Amino acid sequence: MTAVQEKAAGEVPLRDTPAPDRRRWRRAVTGWAFAAPFTVLFVVFSALPVVAALVLSLTDLRSTDLRNPFAVNFVGFDNYTKLFSDELFLKSAGNTLIFVLVGVPLTMVIALAAATGLNSGLLRFKALFRVGFYLPAVTSIVAIAVIWRFLLDPEAGLLNNLLSLIGIDGPNWLGDSSTALPSLIAMSAWRNFGFLMVIFLAGLQGIPGDLYEAATIDGAGRWQQFRSITLPLLRPTLLFGAVVTGIGYLQLFEEPFVMTQGGPLNSTLSVSYHIYNQFGFGNYGYAAAASYVLFVAIVGLSVLQFRLLGSRED
Repeated sequence: MTAVQEKAAGEVPLRDTPAPDRRRWRRAVTGWAFAAPFTVLFVVFSALPVVAALVLSLTDLRSTDLRNPFAVNFVGFDNYTKLFSDELFLKSAGNTLIFVLVGVPLTMVIALAAATGLNSGLLRFKALFRVGFYLPAVTSIVAIAVIWRFLLDPEAGLLNNLLSLIGIDGPNWLGDSSTALPSLIAMSAWRNFGFLMVIFLAGLQGIPGDLYEAATIDGAGRWQQFRSITLPLLRPTLLFGAVVTGIGYLQLFEEPFVMTQGGPLNSTLSVSYHIYNQFGFGNYGYAAAASYVLFVAIVGLSVLQFRLLGSRED
């Protein structure tokens, strides 16, 4: 058959079909072309600053060295050594650890209880409760911190005035080192549980109702159903909530910055607030090292949560 007859029969010559390698190359170029804007922005504004901060943490750069960069010395891990011998950093690390160990479980328990109540069908005006519980999560943290500072005021605060009605002399919540950090934990749990409640509620609604009906027929009570059905099937949702909340609580900053300025007696000083202060003092190398220690802590907490709440074969 001649070439003219092949074309007339609708057949495409073999040499006109693109080779598989050429098609893959075109797809790769097209994909990178679409990804290029994000890739460039990520490298310039995220990856490079992270690498630069790592290099910075290995130097003794201070604000006085900005005019003479050649005076900066490479000090290796001296900044990291200073961190763990600095009582102020250890104090801030202890405060942050307490905030996470108490705040994350407390927030998750309150959120799960609220989600379970809304999912049970026993409450009326569910939409109103959902909006009310979720509203603090979308409100400015600065505005919430200012309002709570007035609520916890020892003289004119609403909480102490209510306690005085039953004959209790309320403490100086934010001015006492024994109650300042618990006050911040309570405020943070109240503000953040609405976000987790929405996530947990979505996870609860994804559990088949047939499982609860079968458990009821078998004689299982509500607590047995919650322990044997709800918690195991809600494990991925609980994992997501724990990781997100843990990362946010490890970066505690706005609450002490607005409400207590790290006091009294550094009882509410967090690692992030300490880093902020060191950058303000011009200790750039030291602050960069503290930032990377916080980064490692975030990674370690996330890995631990994945080990505890991750999927299991059994």
